[in-house]
Amino acid sequence: MKKRQNVTIKGTKEGLVLHLDDSCSYEELKRELDQKLSANLKTQDERHIISVKVEIGNRYLPANLQEELKSLIRQKKNLVVDEIISNVITKEEAKALRADTEVITVSRIVRSGQVLEVPGDILLIGDVNPGGTVIAGGNIFIMGVLKGMAHAGCFGNEQAVIAASSMKPSQLRISDYLNREPESVQTNEKQEMECAYIDENRQIVIDRLQVLIRLRPNLTRLEGGQ
Repeated sequence: MKKRQNVTIKGTKEGLVLHLDDSCSYEELKRELDQKLSANLKTQDERHIISVKVEIGNRYLPANLQEELKSLIRQKKNLVVDEIISNVITKEEAKALRADTEVITVSRIVRSGQVLEVPGDILLIGDVNPGGTVIAGGNIFIMGVLKGMAHAGCFGNEQAVIAASSMKPSQLRISDYLNREPESVQTNEKQEMECAYIDENRQIVIDRLQVLIRLRPNLTRLEGGQ
């Protein structure tokens, strides 16, 4: 009977991909990894650095064991670990991911000197007065008048948008891009809801909310079981 392979090594243009079985013991996995890397590198030119990507499937490895694997691979002289990819995340990572993608709904007026900040998206039912600030890791939707400052995508998300029933901001920020109240924006006579986003010229522009259907098609989507 053919012995099950716990370690599979595949060569790519970028380097090596190591697929590590997630059903065997960790110690068994380490032994086989050490043996196969040693055998594989006999045919490699040690003068060339080889990039390594490690796939560990549904196995969870804490930071200390990940470092142990990296150290074992680095001992093979010309191997450098780019990343370790796992299908499993911790409860803390899951909570952080949920917070980053969750839409927080708040009903209040953000007054001068007040700062409202959330890690993901925010739906504010109320106004942002001059001197008030709303900051979000994701998108900002304001069912009211925006007269203060709004900063969307504060952790670097350049796809984030800012929308308001009435857009009269003192300052808009998306990711690291900043735009004070643009002089070119005309008075919204029809009182249509508007949005701000980063365009192809890397500028923050304000437009009708309907443009998001074309520009950000994934902004709204059906999720969950069908």
